[in-house]
Amino acid sequence: MAETTTLNTPDGPFTIIIGGGAVLASGWTDDAASLTALIHRELCTGTGSQDDGELLGLARSAVEDYYAGDHSAPGRLPVRQRSGPYREHAWEVLRGVEPGHTLTYSDYAERTGNPAAVRAAAGACAHNAAALFVPCHRILRSDGGLGGFRYGTTIKESLLRRESRTPSTPTPTSSVGR
Repeated sequence: MAETTTLNTPDGPFTIIIGGGAVLASGWTDDAASLTALIHRELCTGTGSQDDGELLGLARSAVEDYYAGDHSAPGRLPVRQRSGPYREHAWEVLRGVEPGHTLTYSDYAERTGNPAAVRAAAGACAHNAAALFVPCHRILRSDGGLGGFRYGTTIKESLLRRESRTPSTPTPTSSVGR
């Protein structure tokens, strides 16, 4: 049992699918069936979590917060994807690429611990079902070109442009002595 929602964003409709207490798939489409097709069959057979409805609301808020300027908001939600060990590790590495930063596919392969696995790293981006929550849009070709993106390079470029304006985190003020 999966929970689904679609919201409007400046880049078009964005659909999120939640199941088993995590984001299973998401992307710039209003066609939930196309996203469901990206979810590993092992994750489609499980039962939903009692918290899925609440998590769906949090995921929706994270996307709204992202577009309002908190570009790290989607990274705070749990994501569940299944594949082979390298790809699952590569997806976790992607989650560590901070907003406003990009890597080349070569740099990304190196971060996964296998510098020779450039094609495998690119494959992890291509098979990422949880766009935005797993920020594959932050990976570029070695010449600085955008490379591919399931939802089109126009959206990828928009996301990168938006994130390049990420304000630095303000330094907290001390409450000592107040």
